[in-house]
Amino acid sequence: MAGTEAERMQAKTVRQRFLNILQDDFNQPRRIAQAIVEDAESCLLGSGEEMQPGQMRVILAASGESHAQPMKGTTTKEVVWTVDGGCEDNEVKQQHGRKALRQMRIQRLLSEALTQGAVATQEDLARGLNVSVRTIKRDCAELQEAGIYLPTRGNLQGIGRGQTHKAQIVGRWLLGGTYDKISRQTHHSVASVQRYIQRFAQVMQLHRRNFPVEEIALLLNMGQALVQEYLAVYRENETDLARQRLDEQLQRLQNRSRSAKKGAI
Repeated sequence: MAGTEAERMQAKTVRQRFLNILQDDFNQPRRIAQAIVEDAESCLLGSGEEMQPGQMRVILAASGESHAQPMKGTTTKEVVWTVDGGCEDNEVKQQHGRKALRQMRIQRLLSEALTQGAVATQEDLARGLNVSVRTIKRDCAELQEAGIYLPTRGNLQGIGRGQTHKAQIVGRWLLGGTYDKISRQTHHSVASVQRYIQRFAQVMQLHRRNFPVEEIALLLNMGQALVQEYLAVYRENETDLARQRLDEQLQRLQNRSRSAKKGAI
């Protein structure tokens, strides 16, 4: 009997047919043919990671690629975008309206692109949010007039990696901004602002205990890039007021931890 049942089934797959075409019709060595098939699967089928409701996969220019270079010759990356954040987005819409929700989503998509090693253009944002480029341009202009830096591909050209919206929110808080004020300025819900500040405080708590960036990221289930951003934004804004606010936040974290331990006894 020629080959096992598993081998016969494997020979009938689309993957094997593609492999045979590369070897027989294009005279590619088997090793090269297999590499081509694997690259094709990665490009056409995606990373295979399960997405959450409200997310979508997009192809963007990789970070560091020249803005002047045609997209055809640009290195690209597959990125998962959270187009609809569910309850968080509904809260922003109820508190600030539809336009504020869209502007918050712009900030989130740009940050998600950065943390995944890619950069987005205004055209990418328009496609992701299913609105016109004119609408995106208008929103970006309003956000930048409000002092919010947007790390689009054009804005990042020649200046390296920009700050994510989370780091910008932390920076505003370190400068004395209240949750309500930051919420209004950045079009994020108060709950989201509070959550970002709490996560920043957790990073600083571990940093003060001399944990390296890699371990902080692992313990908090956070990307190393965001951990480094939080540490950098604190260094940039380290004043007496910032130290006082951070110390107060760390004390609240400790109090909550003690209360949780007492409740577990």
